[in-house]
Amino acid sequence: MSVKSMEKKEKNLVELTIEVSGEVFAAATEKAYRRNAAKMNVPGFRKGKAPRKIIEAMYGQGVFFQEAVDGTWTEAYEQAVEAEGLEPVERPEVEVEEIGADGYTFVARVHVYPEIEIGQYKGLSAYAPPAAADEAQVDADVERLRERNASLVTAERPARAGDTVILDYEGFIDGVPFEGGKGERQTLELGSGRFIPGFEEKLEGAVAGEEPEVALSFPEEYHAKHLAGKAVVFKCKIHEVKEKVLPDADDEFAKDISEFDTLEAYKESVRKRLLEAAERESEAAFENALLAKIIPTITGDIPEAMIQQRLENIVNDFSYSLRQRGMNLQSYMQMAGLDERALLEQFRPQAENHTKCGLVFDKIVELENLELSEGELDAEYARLAELYSMNADETRKAVGEKSLTRDLLALKASKLITGSAVRLDKPEEEEAAKPQPKPKTPAKTPAAKKSTAAKSADKPAAAPKKKPAVKKEEEA
Repeated sequence: MSVKSMEKKEKNLVELTIEVSGEVFAAATEKAYRRNAAKMNVPGFRKGKAPRKIIEAMYGQGVFFQEAVDGTWTEAYEQAVEAEGLEPVERPEVEVEEIGADGYTFVARVHVYPEIEIGQYKGLSAYAPPAAADEAQVDADVERLRERNASLVTAERPARAGDTVILDYEGFIDGVPFEGGKGERQTLELGSGRFIPGFEEKLEGAVAGEEPEVALSFPEEYHAKHLAGKAVVFKCKIHEVKEKVLPDADDEFAKDISEFDTLEAYKESVRKRLLEAAERESEAAFENALLAKIIPTITGDIPEAMIQQRLENIVNDFSYSLRQRGMNLQSYMQMAGLDERALLEQFRPQAENHTKCGLVFDKIVELENLELSEGELDAEYARLAELYSMNADETRKAVGEKSLTRDLLALKASKLITGSAVRLDKPEEEEAAKPQPKPKTPAKTPAAKKSTAAKSADKPAAAPKKKPAVKKEEEA
C-alpha cells in the first residue's frame, strides 16, 4: 500500500488516493479464483477443475477483480489513515479509479475529527440547584409500597373508583357483536384506564349481580381503524366488587417490605437514596449550565456525520428503552403521530448538544494534557465487570480500551470544569436583577485565549458508504 496523495477539502473532508500493489492484488485475485472456481461452468471441465486462464478467457480478465478489491481495500485504507495520522468520524466513501493485473488505485473520501477552538472553560459561574430529600417523596414511596402490597376484599356496596370488579362483558355495534369485544370474568380496576374512555366510570355505582349496559363510542383515533369513532353498547354482568385494603404503615409493614426493623429506619434509607439522587441531579444541572456557556464559544466546522452518528445512537437507545417497557419504536411513532423524519428532528438538538459536549471535553483533555494514572483503567474495567456480572476478558471485549479511556478522560475534563467554577445560590436571572454596586473604575473583560485543534475520536468500522465498484474489463 502507498498513499499517492492526500487532499484536505472543505469542512474536514479528506480525500486519499491509495495504491494497492500488484503483489497484494495478485494474491487476492488468486484467492478469489480458488474460492469461486467450483461455482463456474466451463465446457470440457468439471466444476472446480478449470484453470484460471481458461475462466478469465471465457468470462474476462477482470472476473475476479471485484472480490479481490473487496478483500484488500479495507486494510489498505486503514494503513493509509494510520500513516497520515487521520482520525475519521465516519465510514469512507470509496471509488476505484484504476485497476489491472499490476494492482489498483482507489480514492477514499472521509470526514475527519474537526480542528476546533474553545473560549474560557475554567473559573465560570452557574446556578447549582440545592439538593434535598423532599419528605413528601418519602411518604409517596411508602404509599407506593402500601399500594403494591394491598389486598382485595369483597365489598358489599356499590362499586366506586379504585375498586376492582370481576365482570363479563360483550360489545355490540348496531346490535351485532364485534370481534375482540367479549370477555369473561375479567378483573378491572376502576380508574386504571385499561378500557376505552368512559367505560370504567359508567360502572361506578354497580353492585354484584347487576347486569348494566354501557353505551359509549370508541375514540376517533382508536388503534383498530374499523372501530374508531363507532358507537358501541357493552352488555355487562358484575360478579364481584372488591375494595383495596392497604396495610398499616407501621414497623411490622417495614419488616415485611425491607431489611429494616422500624418504619422510621426504612424512611431514613429512602431519604438517603433520594438525597443522593438529588445531589446527582444538582451536579448534572450545574455541569450542563457551565457547558451551555462553553459550547457557544466553539469555533470550527463540525462534520454533519458526527451529529448523524450521535443521532443514530440516541434513537437506538430510545428504541431499546421502549422495548424494555414492552413497546416498539413503530408503535410509539404511531401513538405520537410522528414519522421517521419528525422523530429525527425531535432528537436532533440533543444529538448536536452531545456532539459539542464531546468536542469540548476532548479539547480540554488536549489543552490540560490530562492522562489516566496507573491503574485507573484497570479499576474501571473491574467496576464494569462487577456491575454487569462479567469476567475481565468479556468486559474488555465488550468495551474497547480506546473508548473507555476517552470516557474516563472526558470525566476528568468535566470535573475540571465544575471544580474550578463558582456555584451560585440563585439562578443568574435573579442575580442579574439585583441592584449592583457601581464600580469606581470601568472593568475590562480579558478576551479568552484561543487554542489549537483537538484530535480525539475512535475510528469507526472500516466499511464504505457504498461498495467500491470495479469497472468492467473493457472500461478498465
